[in-house]
Amino acid sequence: HVRLVESGGGSVQAGGSLGLSCAASGYTYGSSCMGWFRQAPGKEREGVATIDSDGNITYGDAVKGRFTISKDNAKDTLYLQMNNLKPEDTGMYYCAAAYAWLVCDLQVLMDYWGKGTLVTISS
Repeated sequence: HVRLVESGGGSVQAGGSLGLSCAASGYTYGSSCMGWFRQAPGKEREGVATIDSDGNITYGDAVKGRFTISKDNAKDTLYLQMNNLKPEDTGMYYCAAAYAWLVCDLQVLMDYWGKGTLVTISS
């Protein structure tokens, strides 16, 4: 049974930083594809960043140069460091993991999802 639990959301002003964490249990990191996705109110969910077991990373265009995804296999934890935050980064951020995948990118079909953590950026 795979369980993903996000933490670290909150409210900051534009230009600030936040770090998100995702604690994973029951998931095999040996051949992993994990990522962060977000959904703003009234908008569709969009991919933020993904990382595979080889350390290959994909970022969404909206966050390139500002966000950094990383993982600690020893701690079974996925991270997202968000810098220079903008009001348009506001939304619910979800951690996700794939059971089977060919290419780990923002289009991969994720099988497991956390409940999300809310990020609010004020101008």
